[in-house]
Amino acid sequence: MATSRIQATARQLSKTFKKKNRFDIGIAAELPVAYKKFWREWKVLKPAAVHFIPQDSKWKRDDLTGETLPVQNIPLPLKQPHQIHEGIWGGEAVIKGFQKRDPQKRRVPHYWVPVLKRTVVKSDVLNTHLSVTVTDRAIKLINDHYGFDHYLLKTPACDLASMLALKLKKQILIELMNGCPRHAYDPAKQKQIYDEYKTYLSSYTPEEIEWYGLTWYEALCKVAKIKEAANKPIPLKNVYRKNLVEKLKAAGIDANTPAEDITSTTSWLSKMNPFGKKDEA
Repeated sequence: MATSRIQATARQLSKTFKKKNRFDIGIAAELPVAYKKFWREWKVLKPAAVHFIPQDSKWKRDDLTGETLPVQNIPLPLKQPHQIHEGIWGGEAVIKGFQKRDPQKRRVPHYWVPVLKRTVVKSDVLNTHLSVTVTDRAIKLINDHYGFDHYLLKTPACDLASMLALKLKKQILIELMNGCPRHAYDPAKQKQIYDEYKTYLSSYTPEEIEWYGLTWYEALCKVAKIKEAANKPIPLKNVYRKNLVEKLKAAGIDANTPAEDITSTTSWLSKMNPFGKKDEA
């Protein structure tokens, strides 16, 4: 009985003193749900295996010794240099490890770097050709998806792992949301391109597309600009002008009436002017 009470108290304390994440601190607490969805797709979702082949079974038998061993699907530690955001690597990255080059010597550190090449890809939605740095796996994935646009739109952010690819994906989604205006010169082709890719819009709302592909710093800057625009002080001249127009309307005077027509008529404005000439008795 006492043990159950202690466990209940521990659960209650854990809920009370919950560890704060990055979305609970400072201005990040004002980030919308749309960006949190993109963040989960980019940083939380587990990327597909690239440099190792995962096994579905939990146990396997060693062919040499016949011993049954547990299967451990441990991904290789990958290094993502800043150059990865300047190209499309198809999920590949730099692998850091050790290499045994001589049986009589100790192993030495070694880096396995993917082979990079420059190629040209075509975006049907954007109606343009792009010269980008890619890997052989990226080219294979583009061919497997039957086009560059299909590859970007079908692949989650965690597998793209490139800001260039994410920015292009966002631009393609914006283009689709606006009805493919880059093909306005040919209405038949515009309709064909839109009908082919419009199914991808069902996974996003306009707000999610607006926040898609932003880095953490860019998202915080966007929130700060929105707050600044909302709290921007209104100049007093605008307030006074608005009040004057309302008073003119209340007095039955059109705000667009010329000044000479207003001064020619006796109105309450002449009484409110302390510097005007007083009528002599």
